[in-house]
Amino acid sequence: MFMTRSLLYGSTNLIPTLHLLMASNIFSIQFQPSILRSTVKLHFSTITSISKAPRRFYGAVRASKLHQSRSCCSDAVVVVKDGKYGNKQVISLTPQIYDYMLANVREPEILRELREETASMRGSQMQVSPDQAQLLAMLVQILGAQRCIEVGVYTGYSSLAIALVLPESGQLVACERDAKSLEIAKMYYERARVSHKVDVRHALAADTLRSLIMNGEAGSYDFAFVDAEKRMYHEYFELLLQLVRAGGVIVVDNVLWHGKVADPLVNDPKTISIREFNKNIMEDSRVSISMVPIGDGMTICHKR
Repeated sequence: MFMTRSLLYGSTNLIPTLHLLMASNIFSIQFQPSILRSTVKLHFSTITSISKAPRRFYGAVRASKLHQSRSCCSDAVVVVKDGKYGNKQVISLTPQIYDYMLANVREPEILRELREETASMRGSQMQVSPDQAQLLAMLVQILGAQRCIEVGVYTGYSSLAIALVLPESGQLVACERDAKSLEIAKMYYERARVSHKVDVRHALAADTLRSLIMNGEAGSYDFAFVDAEKRMYHEYFELLLQLVRAGGVIVVDNVLWHGKVADPLVNDPKTISIREFNKNIMEDSRVSISMVPIGDGMTICHKR
């Protein structure tokens, strides 16, 4: 695979994760410049002053802006390197395109308030993005889900998005080990009037999942979302496969892991764990899968 990396120039509006568009290992990964203006330099070696050559100056400025505009458009496209795919062009999420996407996300006011409060907290990068939450909620609605599980709640943005679309008789088991984060989540469940739909479990997620299985709840859940300790993904997945019914869906977050999974030079324990999880799930005949380049990458698994 060919990999190109260009410097990422700062946009304070970037979410903590880099949004990369790729499929398996056939796409080139390109970290895009967010402010092309910072890379453009005008050279006027023959101009002694602006007043002496205004036409040349403004002509150069116009040419520079045109170059920026064309670069912005071209940087939004990544071409598949393998000719067998017909030089397929795909969209790469530049900050400009991502801002446009977010402007077209339907985010309930209560979710916006929780997102903004969480943004000032330590570890705020763990919160899913609005476009991810919208997709999770839609999957729950399409399934007609009644019983859901979330592994890793943090301050509750994704769980609240799910609870809001569950029917009144629905239930979400929300697994989280951090008490401080859970207090914020529970406050927003109350404000959104969905507390009766959320069964908060303050414990290690694996222990909670095992207790549900021992309680005879195997095969009784419609939907599960995993966004917790990365080195535990394999164990979470195996336990959730027991709990989710045939035809149900398991969604796993952070499968692109800031692009590290595609970099053979990166081999820290979390990256290796996610890389191995992706490989194993690719070969797992128990589920149909789709890796979606949204947020930090999500894999949607449909249990057969």
